[in-house]
Amino acid sequence: MLSQNQMVKIRKAKESMYIGVLTVVEYRKVKNEDKTTGFEEVIVLENEPCKLSFKNVTSTSDTQSFSVLAQSISLILSPDVIIRAGSKIIVNQNGITQEYKNSGAAAVYTTHQEIILELFKGWS
Repeated sequence: MLSQNQMVKIRKAKESMYIGVLTVVEYRKVKNEDKTTGFEEVIVLENEPCKLSFKNVTSTSDTQSFSVLAQSISLILSPDVIIRAGSKIIVNQNGITQEYKNSGAAAVYTTHQEIILELFKGWS
């Protein structure tokens, strides 16, 4: 079992590799001045350090005679951050800004969390 001091060192080492920053946007219900209800994008988190990790996954099935290549995108960030399901996650890394959404629940560890992302195609 690792000591608390060792866990802090591991977490700092992981966080030193964060080369991106993210913004989290939620689509929230709001009351308009005319008392109607509408929706708007609300920024709930900005400039949070993170890292995108990309992995190419090749798959075939017994009925396919060809391989399918897909890319898995993981977001790695502090375990203290909470990102609600359905949020838009805007990541700037290596000078490239891209919009994503989380495709499932976060895998939360003591030192970090990982969220599988997919490209954002609009609010559901």
